Amino acid sequence: MTNAPLRPVALWNPVIRTDTRADGTIYVWQEEPLGDYPVKITDRIDHWAEKTPDRVWMAERDVGEAEWREVTYGELRERVRSIGQSLLDLNLSTERPLVILSGNSIAHALMALGAQYVGVPSAAIAPAYALVSTDFAKLKGVNEQITPGAVFCDHLEPFAPAIEAVFPDLPRLGVDGPGLVKSWADLNTTPVTEAVDTANVAITPDTVAKFLFTSGTTGSPKAVIQTQHMLCANIEMVTDCYAYLRDEPPMVLDWAPWNHVAAGNLMFNIVLYNGGTFHIDSGRPTKDMIHETIRNLREVQANWYFNVPAGFEMILHEMEKDPEFAKFFFSEMKLMYYAGAAMAQHTWDDLKKLATQTTGEEILLATGLGATETAPFALFQTEPQDSPGNIGVPAKGLTLKLVPNQGKLEARVKGVNVTPGYWRNEKLTKEAFDEEGFYKLGDALRFAVEGDASKGFFFDGRVAENFKLQTGTWVSVGAVRAKLTDALGGVARDVVLTGDGEEMLGALLVPFRPEIEKVVPGGKEMADAELFTDPALAQVIAERLGAYNAKATGSSMRVPLAMMLVEPLDLDKGEVTDKGSVNQRAVLRERSDLVRAIYEDDPRVIKAIRP
Repeated sequence: MTNAPLRPVALWNPVIRTDTRADGTIYVWQEEPLGDYPVKITDRIDHWAEKTPDRVWMAERDVGEAEWREVTYGELRERVRSIGQSLLDLNLSTERPLVILSGNSIAHALMALGAQYVGVPSAAIAPAYALVSTDFAKLKGVNEQITPGAVFCDHLEPFAPAIEAVFPDLPRLGVDGPGLVKSWADLNTTPVTEAVDTANVAITPDTVAKFLFTSGTTGSPKAVIQTQHMLCANIEMVTDCYAYLRDEPPMVLDWAPWNHVAAGNLMFNIVLYNGGTFHIDSGRPTKDMIHETIRNLREVQANWYFNVPAGFEMILHEMEKDPEFAKFFFSEMKLMYYAGAAMAQHTWDDLKKLATQTTGEEILLATGLGATETAPFALFQTEPQDSPGNIGVPAKGLTLKLVPNQGKLEARVKGVNVTPGYWRNEKLTKEAFDEEGFYKLGDALRFAVEGDASKGFFFDGRVAENFKLQTGTWVSVGAVRAKLTDALGGVARDVVLTGDGEEMLGALLVPFRPEIEKVVPGGKEMADAELFTDPALAQVIAERLGAYNAKATGSSMRVPLAMMLVEPLDLDKGEVTDKGSVNQRAVLRERSDLVRAIYEDDPRVIKAIRP
């Protein structure tokens, strides 16, 4: 842990209570109740439009564009009311919601809030379901589940084939494109009648605000109900935890897709709830798009920053080369938050070190735990840590239940932010909850300090992902994945473990090109297939595997065999989400030939070298 003082920031002071039952089940909660929160999230639109009408709510610009397009809180209220009127005119309702196919944009945000303002749910769908998919199978599943009443895309033309195939009879809304039932200008200026206020007043805590679809790694994605109660309670939980946001409105730059819960609920609503400003980042944490994120970060002085670990690593590399960029990035930063994957120890250490060198202060770097079903986050960490991975303690208003399962503690949660279930699917809803009404997260957790819940917890794998070796020894997949990814020193952004019923573990490695280029001579000029199979890379991996195994304890941790994945992960097949999260089970299913090859002395297999 750094000796530098922690940058002053107002945070919660949780008092944690626990209760351990005779069967070993442990309940964990905060002593203080959650504070008051509004009935509906759109109340904050009216609040900030009245209090700070000229403050910028949201800004965007395209790749390479110089000027930001902005919408103030005053303009936001006027436009969502007009859009709400238009949606009522189209007879949209909970049974006929709005489906949004395009990615993050001001127009997307206005449509979603316009729908919510009049009690109409929306469903933001991963654009890849329409633009990358070849059979539109997941999009068809979405249509069957929620029976939408209208479809929106910023620019209709790229989405036209998907719309024709899946939503041929729905009214089309958008900024531009063929077949619009109403122009974008008219949508934003439709005269508002008393029907808008009547619909707004009729909203209750149980009104469905939106549907969010899980990744759908097996079969069709599930429509998770998000009520107004869930959204408001959850964002009050976050604001209670990161209390500085009440007095210092969040200044956010974020790329993460709104069809996922972390960005679509937490990041989106933390700004609206606290009267902040949301800059839409047109960059991505990829080799080809990170330059745009960095360009934006040179202009937007964020006080809360979220990214996946790979994104932080790319930004870190740029800051190490450019001290002025680092100085600007850290100048107003109060919190750096990562999620979506485990952060490597070297990334954690280097990021904290650079922050301290630049500012003379330690800046909080943290994560948490949640799910689409918890709107999202349920546990938060606010104490400085020596290493990544501590997901913290339960938020106010939530009880964590830890149930002994296969030698681990399976996590379940119950509270004001938990979904009532899956839309029009009583069977799945019933299966998701236990006899006490706790939602089964499917994650295993372990105490950071045995027996002391106040010190937080670490993720201990997905219960359903764990498997047994030939010897009958259980493998904690989540724990091994995190440790092995870290040990590989950045050349793999994630790993998929193999070995169910086998004598030993193996790993399929998901390549991280920026780091691989550093260890392969001439790597920057090579195509992926050549680079990822280069002997120099294989040598580095073999050595790092050996070093990892030398410290591993037992066959359930040692990984003697590995293979680099040359072909990109397939979103259509559920191997990866559009935000880059890797699904262990789907990769094993779709790459079963590679799994077999690992245990058949295939020349592509990399064998650990003993140090």
